[in-house]
Formats: sequence, structure tokens, C-alpha cells
Amino acid sequence: MQTVTRYFEDHAVGDRRVSTGRTITESDIVLHAGQTGDWFPHHVDAQWCAEQEFGQRIAHGTLVLSVAVGMTAGDINPASVSYGYDRIRFVAPVFIGDTIHVEARITALRDHRSRTDVGFVDELVTVTNQHDAVVLVLTHLYLVQRRPAGDAS
Repeated sequence: MQTVTRYFEDHAVGDRRVSTGRTITESDIVLHAGQTGDWFPHHVDAQWCAEQEFGQRIAHGTLVLSVAVGMTAGDINPASVSYGYDRIRFVAPVFIGDTIHVEARITALRDHRSRTDVGFVDELVTVTNQHDAVVLVLTHLYLVQRRPAGDAS
């Protein structure tokens, strides 16, 4: 990982990043349940799940979201901060042993309503499993500094 400054003007709609795979494990689920207090049987009770719709335990949506966002993290950009997430949808279940992949694609560059020194970068994050089925989508919003006056980089 390295520090790379990318200002608002350095981003373009259509820019994309693609991750390598990450397999979701039982340990991931147990650790996430412990961290969040979400011991809902859909995630941790194999016997109960065997009689339910999916027939097996499923990863927490928030676990998949967290792992996926982490998979998009690359270079450190001191000119950018995460502003939040919009339109989060858990499209399909993720099971123990599934391998997820993430594509992050810039879909919009927007001005800030009251500040001229920053803008918003909207990035569509699409998470797929090993069968190329979409399991999660969200829009990650970044608040990004504009290039300082006189900086021609």
C-alpha cells in the first residue's frame, strides 16, 4: 500500500477497480457475530438453517458489506474520505465457502452544495460470488478535495 494523492479532477466516470477473490469462512461469521452481537440463527445455527429456505447458514449482510468495502481499499489517498454508503442491497445470500469478488466503478462526479474546495465521487460497488451471481450492491460516496489553485500536477 502506498500514499497517492488523487484530487477530484483526477477521477473520471467509468474508472473501475476489480479485486481478487476472498472466501467467506465460518470463522468470519462467528467473529462478526461476536463483534456485532448478531447471533441470529440464520448465521450461526446449522440445524435450524437446514429447515429454512436456504438450507444452510448465511453470512451476515453487514459482514459481506464490510469485507467487500475492505477489498476495494488500495492506495491511501489523503485528499479523499468516505462520506457514506447509499442504496445498499443484499441481493442474494452468501454461504460459508463462497468466494466473493468486487468491482468498484465511478458513476458520478458531483459538486458539493456549499463548498467549492471539495466534490463528491460516487462509486458503484458490485459484489459477485464464484458463480458470477450478484450478491450485494451499494454506492460508496467519497468526499474528495479539489486540486489547489496553482497545483498543475
